[in-house]
Amino acid sequence: MDINKLLKGVDCKCGKKHTCSIDYVYIEKNAIDRLKEICRENNNILLVADQNTFSAAGEKTEAALAGKSIKKVIFSGDTILIPDERAIKEVTDKLACSDLIIGIGSGVIQDLCKYVSFYNKIPYIIVATAPSMDGYASTGAAMITGGMKVTYPAGLPTAILADTEVLKAAPIDMIKAGYGDIIGKFSALNDWKLSHCINGEYFCEYIYNLTFEQIQKTLSLADGILKRDEQSIKTLMEALVVIGILMSFAGSSRPASGSEHHLSHFFEITGIITNTEYLPHGIDVAFSTVMTASLREKLLSRKFPSKIYRPSREAYEKRIREIYRETADGCIALQDKVGYYSADKTAIFLEKESEIREILSEMPSAEQIKEMLSLAELDIKDFYSLYGKEKIETALLYAKDLKDRYTVLWMNYDFYGDES
Repeated sequence: MDINKLLKGVDCKCGKKHTCSIDYVYIEKNAIDRLKEICRENNNILLVADQNTFSAAGEKTEAALAGKSIKKVIFSGDTILIPDERAIKEVTDKLACSDLIIGIGSGVIQDLCKYVSFYNKIPYIIVATAPSMDGYASTGAAMITGGMKVTYPAGLPTAILADTEVLKAAPIDMIKAGYGDIIGKFSALNDWKLSHCINGEYFCEYIYNLTFEQIQKTLSLADGILKRDEQSIKTLMEALVVIGILMSFAGSSRPASGSEHHLSHFFEITGIITNTEYLPHGIDVAFSTVMTASLREKLLSRKFPSKIYRPSREAYEKRIREIYRETADGCIALQDKVGYYSADKTAIFLEKESEIREILSEMPSAEQIKEMLSLAELDIKDFYSLYGKEKIETALLYAKDLKDRYTVLWMNYDFYGDES
């Protein structure tokens, strides 16, 4: 696919003119050299990286910026970087006189630069160091503020530069994470279609179909990804960037993020709260897709109930505070604002049962997802071993409370609640 042609936008049958304001995407050998031309009018540049990502691409980046005035924020590579208030301040404090931010990294560095860029009105470029996630071209910045995982509206980079030699040298778990993140789109797309049916949410068939094409393209890459084959890594990165552009087209992360991402956010947030280990984002998303596929199979195997489940307000708040501790107030306030707990969709479920069942049945089975993941040596046993049955079951019930988006997690809770 010609990504730079896609960037020019699409007049869509859905009635929207889909646009994306990124100027350049280069996924190629020596892509970082493009900085010489792209940054010709920028003289004061702030580089943001951690020690590991700077080791991967910092030298190449500085060489391409020879003659510029450069300041740096280099975070430690020894611990997981959290995109929180402290990290935001560390970058913001170095911004004075800078006319461009260049992030060197992937997920967290990307979100951090995107957030600071947007709220300080300074453009940024991302030099990608791993094909690990789809957020390079999306408008959302996934931050952790007030202890909550919040996706803030943010701007897009001027350019995405992905040197395939750097990408293929990334840690193998980050490469697997990119593959896993793509597999998660089966679940995200199904949730989008489900919410369109139940809630009348905006839906675009063009975005849906093009996202699905990226999944199909990626499924054939597993062997090449494991071997760090440069063409396979390039194709994976292209798929991730295209999906990011499609999120920009949709105006939200809906085509690429649903129940599987909510579960991943649950494990990350509770891991931070309790100081316990959690898996890399894309790998968590991949394994969580198995879980959401299982939920859909359960919903299809049973009769739709004539009454939805709801706990008392007291019982609900007690459980949320047990799980989310100091961040519980944020979850409760979000759900009070969204209003799903006060909504009774029983009539819609019964009226549209046939259509809902048809949508749920479009999702591959849990066993099929496991097989797709095994091709990239992602074993669901690692997920069960790390989190355990009780934590996973809690996530399936309460990960939904972290977000304002309707997914199969809500339908499962509506139907079965704490009986799940």
